[in-house]
Amino acid sequence: MSETRGRVRAPELRGRAWLNTGGSELSTAQLRGRFVLVDFWTFCCINCLHVLDELRPIEEKWADELVVVGVHSPKFVHEADPVALAAAVERYGVHHPVLDDPELVTWSAYAARAWPTLVLVDPEGYVVAQYAGEGHGHAIDALLAELVPLHRERGTLQPGDSPYVPPVIEPSDLRFPASAVPLPDGRVLVADAGHDEVVVLASPEGDDSVEPSPLVEPVETRIGGFREPNGLCLLPQEVAAEVGYDVVVADTVAHRLAGITLATGEVRTLAGDGTQGIVGDGHLSSPWDVAWWRDKVWVAMAGVHQLWIFDPRTGLAEVAGGTGNEGLLDLPLEEAWFAQPSRLAPDGDRLWVVDSETSAVRWVRDGAVHTAVGTGLFDFGFRDGPAAPGAEDGALLQHPLGVTVLPDGSVAICDTYNGAVRRLADGQVSTLATDLAEPSAAYVEAGPGQDGHLVVVESAAHRLVRIPLDARVAAADFAHTTQRPVTEVGPALDLVVAFTPPPGQKVDDRFGPPSQLFVTATPPALLREGDGRGTDLTRRLVLDPAVGDGVLHVAARAASCDADGGEGAACHLHQQDWGVPVRVVPDGPPTLSLPLGGTA
Repeated sequence: MSETRGRVRAPELRGRAWLNTGGSELSTAQLRGRFVLVDFWTFCCINCLHVLDELRPIEEKWADELVVVGVHSPKFVHEADPVALAAAVERYGVHHPVLDDPELVTWSAYAARAWPTLVLVDPEGYVVAQYAGEGHGHAIDALLAELVPLHRERGTLQPGDSPYVPPVIEPSDLRFPASAVPLPDGRVLVADAGHDEVVVLASPEGDDSVEPSPLVEPVETRIGGFREPNGLCLLPQEVAAEVGYDVVVADTVAHRLAGITLATGEVRTLAGDGTQGIVGDGHLSSPWDVAWWRDKVWVAMAGVHQLWIFDPRTGLAEVAGGTGNEGLLDLPLEEAWFAQPSRLAPDGDRLWVVDSETSAVRWVRDGAVHTAVGTGLFDFGFRDGPAAPGAEDGALLQHPLGVTVLPDGSVAICDTYNGAVRRLADGQVSTLATDLAEPSAAYVEAGPGQDGHLVVVESAAHRLVRIPLDARVAAADFAHTTQRPVTEVGPALDLVVAFTPPPGQKVDDRFGPPSQLFVTATPPALLREGDGRGTDLTRRLVLDPAVGDGVLHVAARAASCDADGGEGAACHLHQQDWGVPVRVVPDGPPTLSLPLGGTA
């Protein structure tokens, strides 16, 4: 790294409050003498959750020299709730200080443009590197290996204790349960993500109140060996007898599908080896849900924005649809765009899909994808009304995570970040219940006298609740667009995605182009020239001043390999998607630079 260029002092860390510090506030001055890695994240974002896991070995390896500070800069309104943030910090095992930045003050000071963004600050308080997206763990490790001895020799490195103070956690039988399915004998199977277990509940009891009522949940069996399981699929009896297990589990953080034999509690790996996949490499990436449809297990592969199919008879797992681009685009299944598909519900010849990051409910039928509710990555709200995407008075959701087909053919939606259960029927969305703590999944309760209730997994309340299906309450009625700073640009714009290989690595093009750049815009008319896919990380764009405001969607990837090459050389992929709000002005800057990764 060159020491001759001008250095930039790291801005102060300012926000509403600090978490994981025991009530203390931190400043850049207090952290001087150690490296600081600032992680801009938001808890809805699957890429941000990947980065949390990516950083854990780095935090452990460099515990004396490095402090990781999370800066939570929310996308959704719900994420700005301090109670919801505290729950997310616990849910995802964040073991470093977190600054609550609901007004994006520190986000703006560091010129962050995407979730996640990582900024490395040296012991003297200067920015030395910035990265966007995931896949940078090895680069940060290599840079620290280069810089730590340098600062130790200078005497500027002063190792110290971590400012992290763990929160007090109240014990509970369930901890952030993610989904539940009823078993034929009346018991209930729960994906208990916070305990890394699948739990068997004895037949739950509850009342027939017209209000949401908690179920009594005696735990009968705990089955461990998982990492934040989120989805469960009970196989048809004849298939289970053939393959030797009863349940398929979407074991999200382990990037695998697992099978459970209920009679013995035996757990086996069905697909995935723990390696987090990228588009096209054949590995699983954060499978979130599983459902039996068309004689196969369908998988909501949230980490790569795709749907997959798993055949329990052959053990083959493969892509069913989705290009891997994040967004809302209805096309034939293999060409469609998804955005963190999170729950599936079979309905005859139709498969319902909840697409959480676009606050959308979609369906697959006859090889094509359709949208019932939702307009895009940055628009959301809480409104009853027609299920007509783009309509001025159309229904709105906020990061839903659950969908369930009801006995009358309508659909219940767990509208997670609105704390509500919504109902889609006859082209209209209404509201069944509100004031729930992050409802994430539901099932219809069967049996005499019980067919009028929905059992909802109230994840942040660590419980299941029963809701009458004939209930109806008023929606809150708000519409919102994610607020981020708008970048003024000129109509002729050079887009530059900056990437520098990590220390000890180089860009390697022996096996084809090492980079890829894909550009689109919302609205599409904003971009006159320069859209589409290419292999260069620079692109000349021509924007329409008459459109004025819009969002540039930029997806970039770059590969680097060990500089010395040879057999066994390690290669890494760096990738990020940006949604950059822009305003076209006649005298706007002619260049837009986005940092994919590298030293400052």
